[in-house]
Amino acid sequence: MTSTEWSALEQKVSEIIELCAVLSRENKALRAQQQNWTTERAKLIEKNELAKSRVESMITRLKALEQD
Repeated sequence: MTSTEWSALEQKVSEIIELCAVLSRENKALRAQQQNWTTERAKLIEKNELAKSRVESMITRLKALEQD
């Protein structure tokens, strides 16, 4: 290999290393974002279940009042 070829190869390897670092940072950020969304989703599901339970309870009470 000539000196020019070695230099070109070194440049490409450096570019690949930098790209890997960028992708690694992006991947870390995306994983953190995914975790936040998963947590938020779980909270929303919990709130939805609570609201559903309250509505069902109100319906039951209203039905009981109708029967009285």
